[in-house]
Amino acid sequence: MNQSMQGKIVVITGGTGGIGKQTAIGLARLGATVVITGRDRGRGEAAADEIRQASGQVQVDLRLADLEQQAEVRRLAAEIMTSYPRIDMLINNVGYLGAERRVTVDGIETTFAVNALTPLLLTELLREPLGASQGRVINVTGGMPRGPLDLGNLQSEQRFVGMESYSHAKLALMALSYEQAQRLNGTGITLNVAYPGGAATAMTAGISPAMVPGWMHPFWPLFGLIMSNASPERAARSSIYLASSPEVAGVTGTYFNTNSRRSAWPKPVLDRELRLKLWKRSWELLGGSAEIVDDRHRSLLADTV
Repeated sequence: MNQSMQGKIVVITGGTGGIGKQTAIGLARLGATVVITGRDRGRGEAAADEIRQASGQVQVDLRLADLEQQAEVRRLAAEIMTSYPRIDMLINNVGYLGAERRVTVDGIETTFAVNALTPLLLTELLREPLGASQGRVINVTGGMPRGPLDLGNLQSEQRFVGMESYSHAKLALMALSYEQAQRLNGTGITLNVAYPGGAATAMTAGISPAMVPGWMHPFWPLFGLIMSNASPERAARSSIYLASSPEVAGVTGTYFNTNSRRSAWPKPVLDRELRLKLWKRSWELLGGSAEIVDDRHRSLLADTV
């Protein structure tokens, strides 16, 4: 059950295409002002126009940022906070799936940087405007995040296979989300994870047999057929539900499947020792520390203003 989103401010990363754009359309139809992020101005402006036309909501704000770069994440957060002192929902939807291992300007493997670190950092940076409205954070997972969480291959140092590395980064995101949700207790901010399921998007269209594990090769034709027919509109339902439904008001630290039902977390997410090691290592890669984050994020946030 969804409710009116009139007066609500929703930030959606990666909202210029695929699941993110359909999420923006769905929430705009409910009356929300949507702020979408993208890298390319032309594609972004076209997406913003499409969202306006499909939803009838004129309040669609495009913000440009390359979210694989930490400086860009910080700039985006500062820009959003200047324009919106209150944010009701943050949907960390942006994702990256590459054919080969690539390192960002920050020296971090891109798959891990975009899929795991960017949502972690942006959520912390936007904590003040989210807290002002007791906002909801929805982190969108993906791939097949069910295997072991290997801290020794966190950035695909030992092994890189596009889809496998993507799934591993999304599993790391889930573990970080679980930990972050616990640390946000008492702030009024809730954080949950949505699994959208497969969808025919520009990202999934770029998947080749070389980007999937060997065991999937015999099933490649079937996989391609399923993905090419999977609807982004359907995949956006879980994010829309978590952002708009009164049924999940106050619910936090929970994993919801593509049918918007509560699901069991993968076992590695519930391994507290493993999760804390991941948390500490992630903040080291972000140039801070877990201790700084727990101390009201003063040192971390000072870099954005």
